[in-house]
Amino acid sequence: MSLKGARERTVSTGGVDLCVAELGDPGQPTVVLVHGYPDSKEVWSEVAGRLADRFHVVLYDVRGHGRSTAPRPLRGGFTLAKLTDDFLAVADAVSPGRPVHLVGHDWGSVQSWEFATVARTEGRIASFTSMSGPSLDHFGHWIDARVKRPTPRRVGQLLGQGAKSWYVYLLHTPKLPELAWRGPLGKRWPGILQRVEKAPGGDYPTSSLPSDAANGAWLYRDNVRARLRRPRPDAYAHAPVQLITPQGDAFLSERLYDDLERWVPQLTRRTLPAKHWVPRTRPDQLAAWIEQFVTAVEGNRPAPKTTARHSDRFGGQLVLITGAGSGIGRATAFAFAEAGARVVAVDRDTEAAARTAELSRLIGAPEAWAETADVSDEQAMEKLAERVHREYGVVDVLVNNAGIGLAGSFFTTTPDDWRKVLDVNLWGVIHGCRLFGARMAERGQGGHIVNIASAAAFQPSRTLAAYSTSKAAVLMLSECLRAELAARDIGVTAICPGIVNTNITSTARFTGVDEAEQRRRQKRSARLYGLRNYPPEKVAEAVLTAVTTNKAVVPVTPEAKGSHLLSRYAPRLLRRLARVEPKL
Repeated sequence: MSLKGARERTVSTGGVDLCVAELGDPGQPTVVLVHGYPDSKEVWSEVAGRLADRFHVVLYDVRGHGRSTAPRPLRGGFTLAKLTDDFLAVADAVSPGRPVHLVGHDWGSVQSWEFATVARTEGRIASFTSMSGPSLDHFGHWIDARVKRPTPRRVGQLLGQGAKSWYVYLLHTPKLPELAWRGPLGKRWPGILQRVEKAPGGDYPTSSLPSDAANGAWLYRDNVRARLRRPRPDAYAHAPVQLITPQGDAFLSERLYDDLERWVPQLTRRTLPAKHWVPRTRPDQLAAWIEQFVTAVEGNRPAPKTTARHSDRFGGQLVLITGAGSGIGRATAFAFAEAGARVVAVDRDTEAAARTAELSRLIGAPEAWAETADVSDEQAMEKLAERVHREYGVVDVLVNNAGIGLAGSFFTTTPDDWRKVLDVNLWGVIHGCRLFGARMAERGQGGHIVNIASAAAFQPSRTLAAYSTSKAAVLMLSECLRAELAARDIGVTAICPGIVNTNITSTARFTGVDEAEQRRRQKRSARLYGLRNYPPEKVAEAVLTAVTTNKAVVPVTPEAKGSHLLSRYAPRLLRRLARVEPKL
């Protein structure tokens, strides 16, 4: 990694020389990025590059790390008070007279919580974005509350975090961390990151790693035990805070932040389906959230709301939905919009797509666009993908929803009927997964694909041979893709609705009948589905929940759940039910 085009300077404070790098226009708001342990400022290179077009970006090597010198002696040289002195010296050098926007990861976040809560920095910090590093004061009060008022749930939380903190105990052991980092651990660390965190490890700056990591052990020794035993009672943040929590963090429990509103009057919460080293694995999402937050604070606007369901997870993400002009597709677009996502509504009906995009903006999407495409048309989908990637970026969540209905006997279903239903229901999904999923995989920062299948995928019917075949293929495609893309942190979900009140019934085709009978059956099906009255909004909610929890197969509606259970535990009964001829 490297900070291309960075301007470097040295800031001297408290007997150490800090290496400071700057990117972007100094006339723009200043964003200060503080790294963690055992990193150096280069851990931020991907995030910094993405922010430099909009902001004055500043990075510095924490004392004893990278190209900054270490205090002598080491013991007592890494206290939070001295780290605060370093931050103020950097802030005064790079942004005199103007508050800075602070961003910290891991120990960079731990020390930044100190900066954002002590009185002497008040007025120097405009906002603070925290990730993977709690305030030691808040942590101390969190422990104290669970020790003094134990319940089974609180004791479980305490024990769970204690297990995650195993490395803290080792770092307090005399000499052992220094020997480990100067031995095999220092040499193998990049490979460990690559395997465990799925973070790029081959370009990790290893030349100073052993000494940096050995020095950094004193961050723990100088601060952790003392502050956890006697946490400050007045550790209130004096600036707006954005908390970004990786859901797969191996070192910190999400429960650590349960009481954070007590300490932070202006709090915005975000969650990421990622592990600990998010500056390296999720730079696009971090940069987008930091930019959104800083821009809101600079403009004296309210910080992005994260009170709506799922808004902490999807706020600012780019979501593309096919078949978004009506039914489940439109409801799903609205659900993502309410969660603060940016929405691309795709439909072959231009006016319907435009209406969905317009309403999505009114509901809460910061941006929403309408695109026209027939998912069965390979060339049209290729042009759509090219346009979306060029104008809006790589999609974070793809929802392949577009579909058509077809009913009738296998022997009255013509080859043309088969082609039409497979072109939309199966090939439309294949085109979406191939064109948008490939870019997700190339980006290497995770994502999620949702394919709308159907309960018909596992529930045979004597009148739905073509439709059920197309949906069963979508289900198996989803399972195969899920296996292939798991290593790239891309989830794949098959949503399997049952009878949902949408207009698919009024547009479904029936084979082997004349036009008059076609219309009669369409009206009857629409009436029956209307009487069932299961709203598409419930399917949309299932989509967002499935992405959040990374579920593989999600049957929706009671009958879909029942059929799914029968398909697994009583398939013979399901086959008998399939023989019943429905009254049309």
